[in-house]
Amino acid sequence: MSQGFDYDLIILGAGVGGHGAALHAVSCGLKTAIVEAADMGGTCVNRGCIPSKALLAASGRVRDLRNAHHLKAMGIQVGEVEFDRQAIADHANNLVSKIRGDLTNSLKRLGVDVIQGWGKVAGPQKVSIETSTGERVVTAQDVILAPGSVPWVPPGVEVDGKTVFTSDDAVRLESLPPWVAIIGSGYIGLEFSDVYSALGAEITLIEALDQLMPGFDPDIAKLAQRVLIAPRDIETKVGMLAKRVIPGSPVVIELADAKTKEVVEVLEVDACLVATGRIPATQNLGLEAVGVEIDRRGFIPVDDRMAVLVDGQPVAHLWAIGDATGKMQLAHAASAQGVVAVENICGRDRQVDYHSIPAAAFTHPEISFVGMTEPTAKALGEAEGFKVATSKTYFKGNSKALAEGETEGVAKVIYRQDTGEVLGVHIFGLHASDLIQEAANAIAQRHSVKDLAHMVHTHPTLSEVLDEAFKRAVAAH
Repeated sequence: MSQGFDYDLIILGAGVGGHGAALHAVSCGLKTAIVEAADMGGTCVNRGCIPSKALLAASGRVRDLRNAHHLKAMGIQVGEVEFDRQAIADHANNLVSKIRGDLTNSLKRLGVDVIQGWGKVAGPQKVSIETSTGERVVTAQDVILAPGSVPWVPPGVEVDGKTVFTSDDAVRLESLPPWVAIIGSGYIGLEFSDVYSALGAEITLIEALDQLMPGFDPDIAKLAQRVLIAPRDIETKVGMLAKRVIPGSPVVIELADAKTKEVVEVLEVDACLVATGRIPATQNLGLEAVGVEIDRRGFIPVDDRMAVLVDGQPVAHLWAIGDATGKMQLAHAASAQGVVAVENICGRDRQVDYHSIPAAAFTHPEISFVGMTEPTAKALGEAEGFKVATSKTYFKGNSKALAEGETEGVAKVIYRQDTGEVLGVHIFGLHASDLIQEAANAIAQRHSVKDLAHMVHTHPTLSEVLDEAFKRAVAAH
């Protein structure tokens, strides 16, 4: 136990990042407390990954069962498929309650003190907490900030939580509007377009940049649009800015040309989901008490050890993890950062390898990737003087995909021509989110396609799509 302190470690924020840090801290023998102002589990458990996966699972089943053509090819006939919106919403809510309960219990079982209230830094190694019974000041040898993020609502967009809403409200599925506009074609926009279209809504997808799915590898984005957008009841407006969104019945959306900012069209829809990304929740954290300034986008500056920085130098005993650091807005990245921060607190030098952290969009079929896109890899190759090559394989040649009748998909491996080191892997297809892990581990170990081409994969499985891609890469040179 740290001399003269209430705790060895106090964590502000009990999302997936704070939870991961607390579990690791206990296993390292640190006396730990965690402070949470709202729901245990943060965004991921309450308003993000968990409820959205439940909605995607249920709506995906509806889509599959209504795909008479696909089922008939397997000799199956299904009558009229009906669903109960409230029951689907309850499925998501019940899952949230269960996982939130499990998370809270795991902390209590391990002896972590869970303090309900708003925590902020009150000085070096000191935290003040506004609780329902008044203010409480606690000291700790080390402090980890894990405040997370909130949905970003652009200027000109009015949110009422009913007709115009963010993902925070959308996961509750309180209604199923006949026509939904979705602003943003990143993960959140794509996943909700999947849910709403499966349940019978018409969708207008609005993207301000000049291409849909701007964050994805271009090859993947092209195929995904052909499968996830073109055949569905989804209209797209690309290079369009939602300049004003006015809630009501109908919702009025003024669309402007993203370059000229001139209004070119006015849409009237039943509802509008604002999926324009997330911003750090870094207000009122007391950072000024220790001289820390957030950057112009609101993120807490950190180094790769997760130490908070002032003028580029680490602040003693103060750490930050998760969405609020602006590194990678993913639950598992936050958890990894939490483990790294605790390792450094315990005097073991460790850094986060962002290059090997995978990500996925749980559309039907799924999209996943790890490492660089082809344009990014090529830019690095030009800067450092190496050539980049790619190898692609398609699901339509895979026995398991053929047996499932789910043959739309591709795996793309991006690697260095000279050493064969894998720089990025992108998968679109059945179970892509599970398949990407092998590639993530390979990148973490800095493996070359030569090593990977000799790994033995189970036959017949979808994993052979990657096996084939690695073998093709070697055969090409």
